[in-house]
Amino acid sequence: MSHPAALLAVAVALAALLAPGAGVPVGRQGSRHKLLLVSFDGFRWNYDQDVDTPNLDAMALDGVKARYMTPPFVTMTSPCHFTLVTGKYIENHGVVHNMFYNTSSKLKLPYHATLGVQRWWDNGSVPIWITAQRQVTLRAGSFFFPGGNVTYQGTAVTLSRKEGILHNYKDEAEWRANVDTVMRWFTQDGLDLVTLYFGEPDSTGHKFGPESPQRKAMVQQVDRTVGYLRDSIRRSGLERSLNLIITSDHGMTTVHKKAGDLVEFHKFPNFTFKDIEFELLDYGPNGMLLPKEGQLEKVYEVLKDAHPKLHVYKKEDFPKSFHYANHPRITPLLMYSDPGYVIHGRVNVQFNNGEHGFDNTDLDMKTIFRAVGPSFQRGLEVEPFESVHVYELLCKLLRIVPEANDGDPRALLPMLTPEDEGGPSTPSTTTHSGSAPLAGGCPALMTGLLVAAVLLAKVA
Repeated sequence: MSHPAALLAVAVALAALLAPGAGVPVGRQGSRHKLLLVSFDGFRWNYDQDVDTPNLDAMALDGVKARYMTPPFVTMTSPCHFTLVTGKYIENHGVVHNMFYNTSSKLKLPYHATLGVQRWWDNGSVPIWITAQRQVTLRAGSFFFPGGNVTYQGTAVTLSRKEGILHNYKDEAEWRANVDTVMRWFTQDGLDLVTLYFGEPDSTGHKFGPESPQRKAMVQQVDRTVGYLRDSIRRSGLERSLNLIITSDHGMTTVHKKAGDLVEFHKFPNFTFKDIEFELLDYGPNGMLLPKEGQLEKVYEVLKDAHPKLHVYKKEDFPKSFHYANHPRITPLLMYSDPGYVIHGRVNVQFNNGEHGFDNTDLDMKTIFRAVGPSFQRGLEVEPFESVHVYELLCKLLRIVPEANDGDPRALLPMLTPEDEGGPSTPSTTTHSGSAPLAGGCPALMTGLLVAAVLLAKVA
C-alpha cells in the first residue's frame, strides 16, 4: 500500500471507530432491557388516596411515580391507548372514537367490534409493536391492548390476545392467569415488548360511580394484581432485565343523573333531527353531527347556545389546544359537555353513574403513571406530564428509532438513571419543534479526521 493511501486508511479507520454507534446496528447500542406496559383502564390519578394500596406504594418507592398524567382529548379508551403506543395526538393518529362509524353508510359499530376493524386503526400511524419488530427484529406482544389485534401495513404483532365481547373484566383469577401468560411470553417465547390491558377499574367506575365502595374494592384488586405481577417478575428471573410501566388511559367522574338541567337534544327548542344526515350522540359527553346539505349554519345557530353545559363548535373553530378536530373523520359539527353531564340524543339511554370523555384539563380525567426497573430511578416523584410523551420513553427504553410523533424525547428523561438518560440512544423523528440529539459520539471530530485524511493524502 502507498504512503498516502496508508494515511488515508488510518484516518478513515479512526473516524469509523469514533462514529456514533460504530459497528452497531440501529437501536442496538448498549444493553437493552425487556419492557412491559400495563394499562388499568379508567384508573383515576387519585384512586390510591382513599384506598390502601401497598403494592402501588412500594412500586413508587422502588421506582418513579408521576403526580398525575394528562391524557389526550377526547378522553376515551381506544383513542387514549393509541396515543400511548404512537406518541401522537388523536387528530394525528386518527382513532378518534371508541366506535367505528361511517357517515356515508351510517354504519356504527360498538367498542368491542371496532377492536377488530383494521381500517379503523391502520390509517397511517404505526404503533410501537410494529416499529420494534421492523427495526431490530424485536418480538412484541399485545394482551387485550386496544389496537393490538389488527395488522398495520401488512404486519401483525408477534403474539396477541383479543378480549371477547362478553369478557368478564372483574375475574381476579383470570387476571393472574393473564399475568402468567405474559411472563411465559417473555421467558419462553422470547418477547421483548408486551402491552397488557385490564378493563378495570373503568367498568366498575361506570356502573357504580368513582366514589362508590365497589370502585374502592376494585382498586384494591388492582393493587393485589400489581403485587402478583411484581412477584411474578421476580420469580421469572426478570427483575434486573425488565422495565415495568403501569398507567391508564383516562380518569372518571360522577354523572349528574338527576340534575334538573340534563343535556337532552330531543328537548332543544327549534332543533330537529330532520336536519341531520348523520349523528353520533349518546356516548358520554361527546357528540358529532353531519347536517344535511345546506343546513350547517341553521343547525349550528340553533345548537351553539342551546344549553349552558354544552359546547358546540364548527370543526374549524374547535379549540386547537385539544389537538382533536383536524382529521377527516371528524364531522362538521362536534361538541362536548361539562364534567358530570352526558349528551342525550333522541331519547335518554345513558344511565352510567360514572363517565369519562370530558375535557382533559379537568382533574377527574387525569390518570396514573408508575415505573420501576433497571432503567428507572428509585423513589422519584415527577411533575405531571401529557401521555403523548410516553411513546418516546418507550422507544428509548427499547433503543429503537421512534416514528414521527408529537411527544418530546426530553420530557421524561429525568425518570431514567444517569446511564440510561445519557447513554447510547437513537435518532428521533419527532414532529414537534424541538429536535432530539443524534446518537452519542463526536461528529465534529469524525468530520475533522476525514478532512485531515484527505489533506494528508494530497500532500504526502
